[in-house]
Amino acid sequence: MKGIILLVLGIGLLHTASAVTHSLKYFFTTSSEVPNFPEFVVVGMVDGVQMVHYDSNSQRAVPKQDWMNKAAETLPQYWERETGICKGTQQTFKANIDILKQRFNQSGGVHIVQWMYGCEWDDEAGATEGFVQHGYDGEGFIAFDLKTTKWVAPSHRAVFTKLKWDINTPDNDQNKNYYTQICIEWLKKYVDYGKSTLMRTVSPSVSLFQKNPSSPVTCHATGFYPSDVMVSWQKDGQDHHEDVEYGETLPNHDGTFQKSSHLTVTPEDRKNNKYQCVVQVKGIKDDFIRVLPDQDAANIVPIIVGVVALLLSIVAVVVGSSLEEEEQERLCSGQHFRH
Repeated sequence: MKGIILLVLGIGLLHTASAVTHSLKYFFTTSSEVPNFPEFVVVGMVDGVQMVHYDSNSQRAVPKQDWMNKAAETLPQYWERETGICKGTQQTFKANIDILKQRFNQSGGVHIVQWMYGCEWDDEAGATEGFVQHGYDGEGFIAFDLKTTKWVAPSHRAVFTKLKWDINTPDNDQNKNYYTQICIEWLKKYVDYGKSTLMRTVSPSVSLFQKNPSSPVTCHATGFYPSDVMVSWQKDGQDHHEDVEYGETLPNHDGTFQKSSHLTVTPEDRKNNKYQCVVQVKGIKDDFIRVLPDQDAANIVPIIVGVVALLLSIVAVVVGSSLEEEEQERLCSGQHFRH
């Protein structure tokens, strides 16, 4: 079941931050018949760091970073109000999954609907980007084109939804304004509020692992921050890409990140050449290098590295003391996204 959840969350990986890009992303996930998993989860992240959470089990919108909690102190009823909004959104998403199951002639079984939206800002070039995607059962279902303010349906199954949403011009214009203006403004504020956390650098711990002499060698970097990292291989001092498999950057429970790269190399080639893993983390000048020892001299402990994939949740939080004076960040909403 977890594999299905992770597949759906993968739509959020379509927008990976570059070395100078900050991101604000929200994930809404509703599911049916997934054991030991909440029916509804909302996740909010700034630069890959979770900031707020809501799920149908706790039924509470809560901050996940101290700086988010402090920012809302001027609004005494803020979290109670957002909890109520999320509860309403939960019912909308529950209705959506029932609608799609009926439309596709599906009865029972595991089904998942997800909505991912957000924006990115390049703090050097000044370029911005917004994005909206809906997924169903692990595949892209429908997305919003900010240039045309029209919905794009990659599957014929989403055509009915596209036609329904395209005619709602006021909502689509409002969406474009949010993703190109308001979202960017709040992203900048969040980065400023959380700069002590978001702008820090933490060096990685780098290790080499191999299950057995015939299996690939894994270079595993963990505990680093920020998430922008390169884990690469060199052969005799030159960049080496042949027979190399690159893993994704994944979150750790403590807010840091981990990433692996796997090298397939024969014992003979390993004996006659010098291989080394090179880890480069944004903001840290020095590279972190681990030299692959000769097969005969190797003392690489056969360890299987466990990775826990994060399912988080959120409510888009309004930060600051002048809530009534400026346009609000998009909160835990989505009622108009009725399929």
